[in-house]
Formats: sequence, C-alpha cells, structure tokens
Amino acid sequence: MTRTKLAYLTGEYPRASDTFIQREIAALRELGHDVLTCSVRTTGAEHLVGPEQRDEHARTFKLLESCKKPLTVLRAHLHWLRWPARYLSALALAWQAAPAGLKGRTYNLIYFIEAGVLAQHLAEQNVAHLHNHIAKSSCTVAMLASKLSGIPYSFAIHGPDIFFEPIHWRIDKKAEHARFVACISEFCRSQLMCFADAAHWTKFHIVHCGIEPGRYRASPHEGQRLLFVGRLAGVKGVPVLLEALAGVSDRPDWHLDLIGDGPERKAIEARARALNLSDRVTFHGYRSQADVAEALGRTDLFVLPSFAEGLPVVLMEALAAAVPVVTTRIAGVSELVADGESGLLVPPGDAEALRWAITKLLDDPERRRRMGEAGRVKVAEAFDIRNEAAWLSALVEGYAADSPPTTKRPGAGGDAP
Repeated sequence: MTRTKLAYLTGEYPRASDTFIQREIAALRELGHDVLTCSVRTTGAEHLVGPEQRDEHARTFKLLESCKKPLTVLRAHLHWLRWPARYLSALALAWQAAPAGLKGRTYNLIYFIEAGVLAQHLAEQNVAHLHNHIAKSSCTVAMLASKLSGIPYSFAIHGPDIFFEPIHWRIDKKAEHARFVACISEFCRSQLMCFADAAHWTKFHIVHCGIEPGRYRASPHEGQRLLFVGRLAGVKGVPVLLEALAGVSDRPDWHLDLIGDGPERKAIEARARALNLSDRVTFHGYRSQADVAEALGRTDLFVLPSFAEGLPVVLMEALAAAVPVVTTRIAGVSELVADGESGLLVPPGDAEALRWAITKLLDDPERRRRMGEAGRVKVAEAFDIRNEAAWLSALVEGYAADSPPTTKRPGAGGDAP
C-alpha cells in the first residue's frame, strides 16, 4: 500500500526536549510514509545530543536559511503569483489571522514570505500533506503555505502556553483551515473547543504523544534516588522541588539527578547551594534519549513539580520504566497518572504537599513497585508511539479519501461531538 507523502514542520527541529516528535516521525516512516522534515530555525548544537538528533538535523530543510537568499524568495513568490486569486487569498488570510497591532501584522507578513518558500519546497518534493507541531508561529507558516499551495495541513496542539494567548495565536483560524487537529489529551481538546467554532469540533481528534515502551527496562527501584527531566525554566517548578527536599535533608542516602537545561539553570544551581543541597543534587544538562532511559533504570522515584504542562512525555518514560511518579494535578496529567495507583498527584506550588508525597513513597519500596507496574501497563496500553502513529496515519489517509474517522480515539465508540 502506497502511503501519503508527508512533511513535518516545527519552529525548531530536532530539539533535545522534543524527542516525541522524532519518535512519531520514525514510526510513520516504519509504516511506509515518506516524511520530509522542515524547521523554521536551525537547531542549536546544544540540542544535538545523540545520533538520532544529528541524523535528523542533517536531513531537515531549514526554512530561514533558504529565506536569507533573496533570489530563492523572489522565485518562490513569482511562482505562486501565477495563481493570483490563490495568492491574494493567502495574503488576505495572513492579514486576517494576524495578532492585533502593527507588530502583529508585520510578523504575519514575514510569515507569509516564509510560507511562499516553504510551499515551493513542498511542491517540488511532491508532498501531499503537511503536519505541524506546536501551534504558534510555525503553524501560521504552515497554514499560509497550505493556502498558497493547496496542500492540506493539520497540526498537533499541545499546551500549555498556547492556551495562555489563544487569541494572539489565532488557534480558531488555524483550526478552521486545518484538515484536522491532533489534540494530545482530552484536556487539550476541550481547551481548543473553547475558542474554535463548534462546526469544526468533529475534526478534533486525540493523538497522544507516545514512547517506545520496550526501550525502558524495569529495575527493582529499592533505593533512594530521585530524578527530574525537563527544561530548567520557571514553569517546571524546580525551585519548589528544592524547597521540598531541603525539609528532608537530614534523611540519609537520597539524591536528586536533574537532566535538562534552560534559562534558569544558573539561578536553580544557586538556589541548591543556598539550601545546602549541592552534595545531594547533580545537574547533568541535556542528555540523549538513551541516556535518559539509562538514568530511569537507576531511578527509584521520578518527580515533576510543574505549574503548567500539556501531557508530559517524561512521565510516560518514567512509568514505562516502572518508576512511580510524584507530579502535580494539572491539565491532562490525570489522564496518564492515576493518583494512588501509578503515582501521587499534589497541588502545584505546594512544597509541603510535595515533600509529604516524596517521603511517603521513599519510605515504601513495595508501594513504589506496585505503582511502577501499574504505570507500565497504562503506558503500554495507551501511549505506545507505534499505535499513536498508526492512528495519525489513519487520520491522514481517511481525510485524504474523504472518509475520515468519526471518533476522537480509535475504538472510542460513537461520533466525536
């Protein structure tokens, strides 16, 4: 069976923090899709932490690099001007979907210029469908490229920050013009429904970010080793975690490993020193997928104290390794972590509650084992990337054939509202 040729677009690909996109693309290729990867910006060297990232970086089309060549931009837009009605319609959409103010209009005209170059590249490569991840500026470019070229597009909407400024990013317009939308959770889908016209709700499907469960091995987890994986940025709540752990600094043996980097790393390192935790906390920076899997094999408890999330892939990875989790009761997290069964959920920003949950599980290895096993089963059932990619492929092919699936999820039963 010949599968639709796809292109993927994100603002920056591949990034160390977006390994779920790389896994999704790899799974689609295994299914027989030819997938062309495109990135608006060129990824920094700090993200090329493993062979997967380096390979994808080498084969990815860098849009802004192409747009720096005036003749490339001119040729692309002269090409699309051969269809003046379509060209003017795309230009009008760029104006209508722009954020308020002169700055917003200016940026959307820049995105329109970029879209012309992207559309030319997709047409030359015979791409039949464009898919975008992260529904911000790169999705605006995808929408306009679709309008210029006639190549249909879809996008995956994640949260949380897209829902902080939904009007600015015109997710209503993006949903209107998309062939379908892949929402990563029920919570995410409900938030999009707040802003999009009800006429489009039936094309909002749930496609989980996923992992390869077999990549992670279950270990006894009978020690006192904690792990955090994520960006070192305010939204992840790491200072709250340090405050919580400062209250148990007299307990023997525990140690916290932090994998990730970000704008607040220096401030967080300084906070750890101020709390006299330097000998209990190790900052590892970005690490490859293989390194994260190996770290989970040494971990007894995974902690993610975020203030806002979509549906964290790192929690899936932890549970796949049969590591119980302590995390916050926000957004779609409870769709993955069952409180008291595969982990403990606490209010965001509450150091006391976080400390209580951590000590509760550190003191009970048998409960950790049971929780880890329950989480491993959940991830295998609902977050296997091969199953999610197959569902995404079914959406692409179904909509292309004018016979799209009518359910939110495979086997969900009943039509999507």
